[in-house]
Formats: sequence, C-alpha cells, structure tokens
Amino acid sequence: MSPIIKTRLVKIGNSQGIRIPKPLLEQSGINVEVEIEAHENHLIVRPASRSRVGWDEAFATMAEQGDDVLLEDGSMTEWDRTEWEW
Repeated sequence: MSPIIKTRLVKIGNSQGIRIPKPLLEQSGINVEVEIEAHENHLIVRPASRSRVGWDEAFATMAEQGDDVLLEDGSMTEWDRTEWEW
C-alpha cells in the first residue's frame, strides 16, 4: 500500500485545487486529463476515459469490408430546397 501524503488546498481563482506530488502521478499513470467523482466523503480521481478509442481501426476495417457507405441516399427533399438556410 502506498504511503499517505498530506497536502493543502490551494486557491485557484474562485476555485480550490490540490497539488499532487510527482511520485503519486507517476504511480497512478495520470498525465493529462482526469475525471473527478465525489463519492460519500471521498474524491475519486482517475485518468479520463478516452473517447473514440479504436475508431481509426474500426473505420479501416469497415472500409476494407465495403461497409462504409452512407445509410441515406443523400438526395434533398423539397423542404431542404425551399426552407433550409445554409
């Protein structure tokens, strides 16, 4: 189990923050963006989940299989031609 390290809250504009010692960041793997969740009397800090992970590979696979076609025909309706402002 890691040692407990005490730190103080610091004022950052109208908010407050904490300084996280480098060894804890290195141990946690957190390096850029985090998610913070309040749970009872704890704050849970974890690396932010990365959106769209694996999308590049998925799109490449779809293209190889010919499954990357538009689902709609793309033709304009009368409403598109007369009412829509571009």
